[in-house]
Amino acid sequence: MTMHKLQYGADSRPDTTVESPERRTAASERELRTLREALAREEDLLRQKDGLIRQQETLNKESDHRLLNGLQLVQSLLWLQSGKSANAETASQLAVAASRVAAVGRIHRHLHSLDGAQTVTFKQYLKELCRDFSMMSCTSERVIDVEGIEVVLPPATGIPLGYIVNELITNAIKYGKGRITIRLESDPPKGYALSVSNDGPTLPERFDPAACKGLGMMIVRSLVERIGGQLRFGRGDNNEGARFTVLFSD
Repeated sequence: MTMHKLQYGADSRPDTTVESPERRTAASERELRTLREALAREEDLLRQKDGLIRQQETLNKESDHRLLNGLQLVQSLLWLQSGKSANAETASQLAVAASRVAAVGRIHRHLHSLDGAQTVTFKQYLKELCRDFSMMSCTSERVIDVEGIEVVLPPATGIPLGYIVNELITNAIKYGKGRITIRLESDPPKGYALSVSNDGPTLPERFDPAACKGLGMMIVRSLVERIGGQLRFGRGDNNEGARFTVLFSD
């Protein structure tokens, strides 16, 4: 039998080099040092980011504070001018303007209270809006009640409904008398029924919200359409006063 000798080239010899423990330790220390430096840089960036966020929150709060102060000043000036006006129509228009400025302030506060919220506890939300309304000088003698069930709504539905209620209360203050009642009830065919009613004169026989050119009713119709609801109107309890009802689902 012929025996063949295996020939190894220079690059075909097996690598018998073994890394020393000292070299492995040094490499591990370098990697650990690199990781620590990277972690320190990340922590520094996070601290800078947190500082910027806190600074932005402070600026936002200051901006909100100045905005609300400005709105309150404008509202006070409008009320003052309304009280001094000798023309009844001018005084009424100035009072309406003051009410709308106050409404912007109220809604601004309540919207910021819902920042980041996933749901709105709606009856409680309505109570807070109506409490602010009742504190206004023009409505301090008008009773505003919130009745009915409590529901939890997404902000996309709850916030527009808040605007709608605001406009309907403003309308009730302007044209109605006595008690104003906001009622939230289940309405199985549609979901829920939210109504604002007031004592005083009933609606005209041929009243049509779609034909109203007033800004308030235009806002109401637009927001009702936005949430896919239906607007109904008629007389209030005991066939007296006026009632506007929004049918909607969550």
